[in-house]
Amino acid sequence: MWLLGRTVALRYLRAGGRPAARRLSSSGPPWRLLFFGSDHFAVESLKVLTSNRSSSGGVVETLEVVALPGDVPVKRFALQNQLPVHSWPTHSVDGQFDVGVVVSFGCLLPEKLINKFPHGILNVHPSLLPRWRGPAPIFHTIMHGDAVTGVSIIQIRPHRFDVGPLLQQELHQVPEGCTAEQLEAALSSKGAHLLLDTLRTLSERIAHKREQSQSGGTFAPKINASMSWVEWEEQTCDQISCLHCAIGSRIPLRTTWMGRTIKLLDFVGRCHISLLDERSRWPPGSVSYLKESNTLAVSCKDGWVGFRSVVLKKRLTAGDFYNGYLHQTLHRKSACDITRAQFITRKHGGDAKDMRENSTS
Repeated sequence: MWLLGRTVALRYLRAGGRPAARRLSSSGPPWRLLFFGSDHFAVESLKVLTSNRSSSGGVVETLEVVALPGDVPVKRFALQNQLPVHSWPTHSVDGQFDVGVVVSFGCLLPEKLINKFPHGILNVHPSLLPRWRGPAPIFHTIMHGDAVTGVSIIQIRPHRFDVGPLLQQELHQVPEGCTAEQLEAALSSKGAHLLLDTLRTLSERIAHKREQSQSGGTFAPKINASMSWVEWEEQTCDQISCLHCAIGSRIPLRTTWMGRTIKLLDFVGRCHISLLDERSRWPPGSVSYLKESNTLAVSCKDGWVGFRSVVLKKRLTAGDFYNGYLHQTLHRKSACDITRAQFITRKHGGDAKDMRENSTS
């Protein structure tokens, strides 16, 4: 009888209806899931769960979504795929779901809500916790030059983000020159499939969960415009490259020249140049023009890095900037002229506007 009733309920659900809530939670898959998410990273996990729901022998019995206000990617996907959508904060949870899933949601879930899920709430986090807790782990992985990262599946706890016990982790090698966007695509797919694997053996995973290490924890705050200033005296070629790969597609790298802000575009990496005159030991920030490759080379802590265009009021190629502003300067030898051919590291705290600019997670 129980099997027949369950089959009827499943048929009703797949026809578009919503079955009455069961009083008792299931002790194993398929699970009744409530998904909390917002951005494109979260959509990948939601796609995998949606596909599994309609497969034979899947781990998902029912799937509903909690979305933040506005036209967020998770809400768009849910509506396009006829998934029931709840507004945040949600209150219609009692007895309807076995497990919650949180992926890139950005809001702390209260303890009262967490306790309504008999098997807890899982979180897919794109780092090897406890490294890079916080809202922007992928950006900081790239920015700090980590060679290895991964994804973690944890049970969430109230009051703090990313501190719950670990159920599974999987490593991921970060390719050289990898951008934040490329890493996000790789980890969103890896995280989605690790989530599915965790749900298949959830009871066993919970029985063998382990607390996160007390050491090695780091925080990954949201990225913002203040991070885009290049510090020529302090940063190496590799560090500038990592900064560009992390945030360059969203926030251009910046510096100052003659008291004005310049955006540095079309980064080409380390430049190998030979300056044979008496100024060959130019200070960090010094600029040289490489005509063969139409590149502005800028000296930093351990070498030179190149950019093929800049923005100074308007976008200029390296050649345009050289011909319009630097040509005469680079052929003179006075201290004043050398300063005119130098990008200057912005002093910290000198531009309050940066702190007001929209941050990007």
